[in-house]
Amino acid sequence: MIGTFTNVGAILLGSTTGSLIRKGMPEKYQTSLYNAMGLASIGLGLNAVTNNMPNSTQPVLFIISLALGSVIGAALSLDTRFDGLVKRYAKSDLGQGLSTAIMLFCIGTFSILGPIESALNNNHTYLFTNATLDLITSMVLATTYGIGIALSAVVLFCWQGSIYLLAEQLQPFLSTELMTEVSIIGGFLILASGISILQLKNMRAINSLPALFIPPIWFAILSFI
Repeated sequence: MIGTFTNVGAILLGSTTGSLIRKGMPEKYQTSLYNAMGLASIGLGLNAVTNNMPNSTQPVLFIISLALGSVIGAALSLDTRFDGLVKRYAKSDLGQGLSTAIMLFCIGTFSILGPIESALNNNHTYLFTNATLDLITSMVLATTYGIGIALSAVVLFCWQGSIYLLAEQLQPFLSTELMTEVSIIGGFLILASGISILQLKNMRAINSLPALFIPPIWFAILSFI
C-alpha cells in the first residue's frame, strides 16, 4: 500500500503547510482564498462532467442517480450528521471545506483505479500522480480552512485501503462505462461544493453522496440480465 501511504502523507504535508501559511493572514486574503477555492471547485466539477458526459452509454443514469441519491441522503440527514460531528471538534466552517476535500480526494479515476493497480500489478503510478495533485489541493484548502483538512487523509486511507484489499473482487466490475458514470456524478458533486463555498446556494452536497452508489448497483443488475 505504498501508493496509498504516499497519498495520505501528501495530504498531511499539504494540510500542515497550508495551515502554517494561514496563521496571521488578514481576513481579506482569507476571503479571496474562499472565492478562489469555490471557483476552482466549480471548474473541476464542470471539467469532469463535460469530459465524461459525451462518453456516457446511459444518458439519463446520472439524473436518476442524483435524484435518488439526494432523496436517500436527505432522509438520512447526512449533511446534518456530518456538520454536527465536525462541530464537536472544530470551528463551524470546517465542515464545508472538509466535505469538499473528501470529494476532491476520493471521487476520481486515480483514487479508485489507483489502489487496484497497486494491489494487482504493483503499479503505483496512479496513486503517486494523485498524491501530487492532493498535495497542492490540500495546501490550498488548509490555507482557507485550517489544519482540520488533514482529517480527510483518514477518510482517504479508509477509502483507498478498502479498495486495495478488495481489488481482485472489484476489478471485474469497474468497467469504463461504470467509471464514466461515476465521474459524471462526482463532477456534479464537486460543482455543488463550489457553489456552496461561494455562498450562491447551500447545495448540501454531502446529502447527494449516495448517488455515487446507484451506477454500480445499476450495472450489477445489468450484468445478471
